[in-house]
Amino acid sequence: MGEKTSILAIFIDIIETVVVAAAIFVVLYIFLIQPHEVKGASMEPNFYDGQYILTDKITYRFNKPQRGDVIVFKSPTNPDVDFIKRIIGLPGEKVEIRNDHIVIYNSEHPNGFTLTEPYQITEPISGGSYLRDGKKVEVPADSYVVLGDNRTHSYDSREWGPITRKSIIGKAWLRYWPPNKISIIKGITY
Repeated sequence: MGEKTSILAIFIDIIETVVVAAAIFVVLYIFLIQPHEVKGASMEPNFYDGQYILTDKITYRFNKPQRGDVIVFKSPTNPDVDFIKRIIGLPGEKVEIRNDHIVIYNSEHPNGFTLTEPYQITEPISGGSYLRDGKKVEVPADSYVVLGDNRTHSYDSREWGPITRKSIIGKAWLRYWPPNKISIIKGITY
């Protein structure tokens, strides 16, 4: 009888440990961090297809997204798909593609300033069906213009317009795969 009781106690301890570990994982996954796989070439040369990142889901509960942040969000055309892009335009600003550059108009720069983008491949930036060359587009309240770093291979706000803050899952925080590319993901400060 004593041996059966100790085996049962060990089994119960294992079950309790698994349940606690699963509960911790679920809380972390729902509220704090979430893994994502980079798919496609839209963020090259900074993120490559098949790399894995952790998305910080808590920062934007306390702070507003900023220009230069790399974010993960629900696709505006298919909410079952998550995209990774960089924030370019903020709520209330106007964004224009002019002479292969992004120009931002806001209260500090009513005549506009050309965005310096050290992370972007040096290929011409063309417009799309929403954000066209030479056309200023105003970013609605609580919305953001997002673009891939690899402009020639990115399906982004140039085609479908700004994304809502509500669609943002979180801020890309840590690249953890492959192991030789482990790094903290930092946005660009303008």
